[in-house]
Amino acid sequence: MDPKSVNTFSFLPLLLQVSQSMEASSQVFRATSFHPVTNASTECKPQVLPRVIPILLSILFLACLVLNSISLWIFWFHIKQWNSSVILQFNLVLTDALLIPVVPLIVAYFSLDNSWLFGQFLCQLKIFILSTHLYGSIYFLTLISIHRYLAVVHYSSRSLWKKKSFLKKLSLFVWFLLSIQGLPLFIVLKTSSINGSVKCMSIHQSEFSSLYLYYNIFLVTVNFLLPFGICLTCYALLGATIAKMNSTSLRGRVMKTKSLQMIMVSLAIFVICFVPLHVSRTIGVIVKYYNLSCERLHQVEIAYYVSWLFTMVNCCLNPLIYNFTSEKFNESFSKSLRKFRLLK
Repeated sequence: MDPKSVNTFSFLPLLLQVSQSMEASSQVFRATSFHPVTNASTECKPQVLPRVIPILLSILFLACLVLNSISLWIFWFHIKQWNSSVILQFNLVLTDALLIPVVPLIVAYFSLDNSWLFGQFLCQLKIFILSTHLYGSIYFLTLISIHRYLAVVHYSSRSLWKKKSFLKKLSLFVWFLLSIQGLPLFIVLKTSSINGSVKCMSIHQSEFSSLYLYYNIFLVTVNFLLPFGICLTCYALLGATIAKMNSTSLRGRVMKTKSLQMIMVSLAIFVICFVPLHVSRTIGVIVKYYNLSCERLHQVEIAYYVSWLFTMVNCCLNPLIYNFTSEKFNESFSKSLRKFRLLK
């Protein structure tokens, strides 16, 4: 045999070993690099949620059902003449009422280890309603804050915000925007089968990881940070005005007290009910999109579902807004409460 052939064959095992090492290194690099996940075999497995989450969600649902039923009853049957403030508050009640048919499905979903048994259409409808409720609450809280600022700071000036016809049209426009922004979610997001379990709006649905990331950026920026900034501006200007307000008269003291109460409750709603959801969801979609860590994804997943509990608290705090910003609601509620006590 030719010596050159011997030398060549002697190097073949070494070349093969080097090639295998380079391929292994390449696989490790691809697995640890920050690229979207495309291979289902590397997916993090869904975990079982703590049983306390659906239990607490059920309790909050019952509280939301009772408080919003009372609020709707007062608005519809006891407030005869609606002013501009009542129109905005009634629309806020409607956004909370949207949750009533959906929450039992969510409780069942969580109780069945995140297994959706109600079909694709109800899944899409659930997503649409949750989006409409969440951002409808934010929009109308923002409009109520603007209205309160104009009513207190610029009470003597003429404004469209004092006209019922304008606010009716504005409210319809807000509902139109909510429908438009929720429609893509209704059309695109569907159920997925993962490990033999049907998922609905789950972070483990990898086919939607890009949509979750980019649409979340839009929702956080336009639908949360912008309204929150507007509310903070109104609260700051309103607070500066009522701090200088003469509180010697009864009317001045009442307006000052109710305005301060409204500012505190509105800020509490934003901080408690809306901030945790948007923060946990943003972190979750980033962790999922870049496949950073299964352990971190599971932690954020739990935080995300817990944040929905805080969001449900919004339905329980909104009646305080009606009480602090509407004398008609306050009077009607007091009369209804007295009648109820007499009947007992």
